[in-house]
Amino acid sequence: MAPPADPVLFQAICTPPRSFSRGLFRVLAGLLAVLATLTATVFLIIGAWPVLPFLGLEVCFALGMVVFHARRTARISEIILLTADRLTVTRTDARGRREEVMLDPYWARSIYIPRPAHAGVLRLESRGRGAEIGQHLGGDEKVSLHEALSAALARAKQPVFDNPQLR
Repeated sequence: MAPPADPVLFQAICTPPRSFSRGLFRVLAGLLAVLATLTATVFLIIGAWPVLPFLGLEVCFALGMVVFHARRTARISEIILLTADRLTVTRTDARGRREEVMLDPYWARSIYIPRPAHAGVLRLESRGRGAEIGQHLGGDEKVSLHEALSAALARAKQPVFDNPQLR
């Protein structure tokens, strides 16, 4: 994404929570290895040794799916960029595809709709067009983003006149 020519009035980058680190992956792999070893020992004792390759494949498949999910979620992001001329929401999905929504900042407004069952809905609307933003955020984070974005939109709508004769 090329840097905008106008000065940036507001910028927010939203990403899904990623609490599963490399250290936790190693712990999960270790636990799966210990459980698989115990299970393999039981199968060896009862004479069901043909099951052991399938047990190893099952552990590898489970760890592979965890890695696959972690890599896909690492790509997901949402960038909200406010300049004097436009309000841009750029989304990148898990496959790396980008979607960009441009709104007029003068007519734009941020709307937060609380829902008791989940985190609520945060929307940007401008002249009949709209986009839901912050889909991966929690309720408190959505409220914080709504307040910050509303304040930035209000500042962007107020013109600054610099008349040297009035100084």
